[in-house]
Amino acid sequence: MTDQHPALRWGILATGYIAQAFASDLRTIGRDIVAVGSRSADSAERFAAEFDVPHAHASYEALVDDPDVDILYIATPHPLHAADAVRALEAGKHVLVEKAFTVNAAEAALVRDTAAARGLLATEAMWTRYLPHMQRIRQLLADGAVGEVRAVFADHTQSLPLDPAHRVNALELGGGALLDLAVYPVSFVFDVLGPPTSVAAKARFGETGADTEVATLFTHASGAVSTTLSSMRSAGPNTAHVIGTAGRIDIDQVWYAPTTFRLVATDGTVLEEFRADTPGRGMQFEALAAERLVATGNLAGDILPIDETVAIMATLDEVRRQIGLRYPGEPPL
Repeated sequence: MTDQHPALRWGILATGYIAQAFASDLRTIGRDIVAVGSRSADSAERFAAEFDVPHAHASYEALVDDPDVDILYIATPHPLHAADAVRALEAGKHVLVEKAFTVNAAEAALVRDTAAARGLLATEAMWTRYLPHMQRIRQLLADGAVGEVRAVFADHTQSLPLDPAHRVNALELGGGALLDLAVYPVSFVFDVLGPPTSVAAKARFGETGADTEVATLFTHASGAVSTTLSSMRSAGPNTAHVIGTAGRIDIDQVWYAPTTFRLVATDGTVLEEFRADTPGRGMQFEALAAERLVATGNLAGDILPIDETVAIMATLDEVRRQIGLRYPGEPPL
C-alpha cells in the first residue's frame, strides 16, 4: 500500500494487545515506529525487540519528550487517555487516541481544545471508520443508493473475560460494555445519521458494577431511528444494517472489522457485493488518515472530525446518566 503524503515518525504509548496490533498494521504500510513507551523498561524493551523499534522508554513521560517522535498512538486504558493526550500535545506531538477517546465529553473537549491551541492534530482511533468497506458504504449512501435512510441497527456482542480484576470488568479502568463495545455501533450511527435528537438507553450490570449489556434507541433529525445492542457476556451476530426506502445495506460479521457487505434492492435483488483484501487488522488506514490530515493542515478532521468525537462522548454521557453508570472519581454527569 502506498500513500502520497509524507510518513510521520510514530511513537506508541503503552504496549498492550491493541498497541501490538497497531504496530503490526503500521508495518504493512512500511511505516517506521521510532519509539515506544511503557511504565516498565522490560515491557518497552520486549515491544521494541518484537517490532524493531530503536528507542524503548521506561516511562510515558520519556516517550512524550522524545524529539524523534512526530505523532503518538495512545493505547492506555480509557481513564488515562485525556491526561496522556494533553501531555503529548503540550510536548508538541500530534496524537491518535484509541477509542473510547476519553471517559466523558468534558475530557474530550479538553483534548480537542488543547490540540487546537497548539496547532496539532488530535483524532480518535476509531479504525472502523477508515476501513475499505465503510468507505464504500459512505459513498453509496451519499449517492442515494438506498433512498431515504429510515433505520440503522447494529450489535457489538462478545464473550469477554469474567475475571473481576480484568480491565473490562474494572470500573476504575473504564471497564464495561459501553466504552469498550457500544462506542463502535454508536459511532456508526453517527456516521450514517448524524447525532441523535433523542436518546433512550437500558443496561444490565455485573458483579463489579460494570455494565455488561447496553441497548440504545435513538431518533435523528431526519426522523430516522437507530438501535444498538452491546454485550460483553454473549457473542451475537455482530452485523449491521442500513435500511432505506429504495433498499438496504447488510454488513456481515464482523461488521466493524474488515468484512463484506451487500447492497440489496427492496425486491431482494443483490445490486452489489463488496469484498476487499485487507492486510492485517486494518488499523493502518486510520494511521494513513492521520498523516493525510497533518500533511494537508486539516487538523479538525473529516471522516471523523474531532467535534463529532466530542459529540459522541456527550451521547455516551447521556446514556450513562440514564443507566446510572459513573466511574470512580468522576464528577456527576
